[in-house]
Amino acid sequence: MTLEDAARQAIAGDKDALNQLVMALQGDLYGLSLRMLCNREDAEDATQEILIRIVTRLSQFDYRSKLKTWAYRVAVNYILDVKKSAVERLHMTFEQLAEEITSGLGEAALPEAEESLLVEEVKAGCSLGMLQCLDRDHRLAYILGEVMEMQGPEAAGLLDVSPALFRKRLQLARKEMLRFMKSYCGLASDDAPCRCNRQVSSGLQSGRISGERCNYAAAPSSFAQIRTTVRQVEEARWALQVHRTNQLREAPVDFARRLIEMLETHPASD
Repeated sequence: MTLEDAARQAIAGDKDALNQLVMALQGDLYGLSLRMLCNREDAEDATQEILIRIVTRLSQFDYRSKLKTWAYRVAVNYILDVKKSAVERLHMTFEQLAEEITSGLGEAALPEAEESLLVEEVKAGCSLGMLQCLDRDHRLAYILGEVMEMQGPEAAGLLDVSPALFRKRLQLARKEMLRFMKSYCGLASDDAPCRCNRQVSSGLQSGRISGERCNYAAAPSSFAQIRTTVRQVEEARWALQVHRTNQLREAPVDFARRLIEMLETHPASD
């Protein structure tokens, strides 16, 4: 069953179709929210609100576009309207992130080839931090056009900008991301100072990462393994490859169950 078919059946009152629809959308919507807001709790709240808007406005979907594209539009509009997250309000710059990275390098480091959940946590957290150094417009362009591989005309239409403006934003975001990573990230340059495995010790000491529960990492990785994967593509795509190697935790929330319970309890709010 396609998402469009699921939408039609959900509008007709089919709870199984509604559950299927939400399950199909929630992962990508959470990923978009997390990359935009850089905070797991904020991303979970945003995903919940976005899904509520999607479900309660399904009857407004005109089927002239893909339902997932329409859902992304709902998500983008919500994220742009919602107040900035605590991380966004820090107004992080690439210069500030560079200083934080270089000051966090520890002498004691895990071996480069040692797989560790904490190495993945460092890498995922750092790459999400890099996104925060872009303003919202350029961050959205990079996430949609690069990480999510959305076609330019589709992404431009979703953002209500011209294809030319979207390309310009995406090009600048790519340039800034690659420039930073080649200067500071050892995954993208052997001359760069930072190594994910060298950030673990100081990260644990400062509380930036926790040995008990990871905010971002879903699976262990090693610095050497990630570097090999990154270098398999052309140099211009090294920054993107770092983002695509992130093994992010899924939201620990059953959004579908929550929504169905909400609709059953408050049917008048549809």
